[in-house]
Amino acid sequence: MALLDIAAPAVPLGGPDLPQERRLVTELPGPRSAEVLARKADAVAAGVGHTVPVAAVAAGGGVVVDADGNSLIDLGSGIAVTTVGNAHPKVAAAVAAQAAQFTHTCFMISPYESYVGVAEALNRVTPGDFAKKSALFNSGAEAVENAIKIARKHTGRQAVVAFDHGYHGRTNLTMALTAKSMPYKSGFGPFAPEVYRAPMSYPFRDGLEGGEAAARVILQLEKQIGADNLAAVIIEPIQGEGGFIVPADGFLPAIVDWCRANGVVFIADEVQTGFARTGHMFASEIFGIEPDLITTAKGIAGGLPLAAVTGRAEIMDASHSGGLGGTYGGNPIACAAALAAIDVFENDGVIERAREIGEILIGRLTALQAEDARIGDVRGHGAMVAAEFVDPETKAPDAALTAAVAKACIAQGVIVLTCGTYGNVIRFLPPLSIGDELLNEGLDVVAEALAGA
Repeated sequence: MALLDIAAPAVPLGGPDLPQERRLVTELPGPRSAEVLARKADAVAAGVGHTVPVAAVAAGGGVVVDADGNSLIDLGSGIAVTTVGNAHPKVAAAVAAQAAQFTHTCFMISPYESYVGVAEALNRVTPGDFAKKSALFNSGAEAVENAIKIARKHTGRQAVVAFDHGYHGRTNLTMALTAKSMPYKSGFGPFAPEVYRAPMSYPFRDGLEGGEAAARVILQLEKQIGADNLAAVIIEPIQGEGGFIVPADGFLPAIVDWCRANGVVFIADEVQTGFARTGHMFASEIFGIEPDLITTAKGIAGGLPLAAVTGRAEIMDASHSGGLGGTYGGNPIACAAALAAIDVFENDGVIERAREIGEILIGRLTALQAEDARIGDVRGHGAMVAAEFVDPETKAPDAALTAAVAKACIAQGVIVLTCGTYGNVIRFLPPLSIGDELLNEGLDVVAEALAGA
């Protein structure tokens, strides 16, 4: 796009009324963003990186606007957080109303109804026709840690199994569960003990049917750990940071059946896949499984920090009183946002919209794959789709190509995110509020970036 010389823009309001257009008025970063990023370098710890060289001032629909007036197409949703759209009117109104009432009492000190309402909603919408209870926390990693605590308390066992390519967070226990070393684990050990790793079903690379892949895992669990020592198996039904890996049909049900037969708690980490992202309320529904415990965060509250563990009442009640909680867990403003967001998920057609977005993403990327063998695989469900970039001859991961395509997209005003154990996957996570025209324009830019790489 041509760069325009315009006067300094006024800071726009965010939300769905923001003009839905890709607009570049400066190179990225523009002078105002560059000033903020220079201040970031001086004031913020070096370990806190950033992907897009802008200073955001507004967002909504399918765009993010920066301090220089550039409007970027958002195909990342803040890593699957702003699923209902940034500054959604229902969420914004609920937040404002709650902030005017009270901002904090600590639920463990003076309980309030909105926390209970979120727990009731989660118990209702999560998979499984059985009695459930929930506990609220601040982040996905915190939810995962508490799910492990609950499983260990319930079973009286210590061992936990996670999977190759899995990502579960950056705290000490969740780093142990996470597979990828750089940048998440390198130099930060030692890590929590009694964490074991099993091979993930990765159809593009292992070529195994679901039952075969599950049998390989079960043999390892029985021989290397022992069911009597195992408290929990935790897995993302569709892996996120690991590369949007969709397991082969039959893999997850077989693992669930084995867990049920051996008294092992099956935990579905749906932090990234939950809340309409995959064209279902939860990805577990795609595979016909009912987790014992499910962890949620990201899309749950329209951009506010909230997370949860939800599961079978008898497991959730294993902990003694006071064993679960936290000062900010289930903050009233976040709970108000979550109740508004869940209302949108249930009543405003966003699950269907995720499926429509998925059809566009899969269709466009599959067409690109047919023309360019450097796209080795296109996979995903709903508005959670990925393209894996490879050497066309050997199928070896091509991280350099992936980085080049992503960099070119961002320079042209399209926010895309990379992922994958090998750094060779671009993941597409647009907000479900994005329009078809804007989405297709973003994918046009992706195609141009790939052609020029």
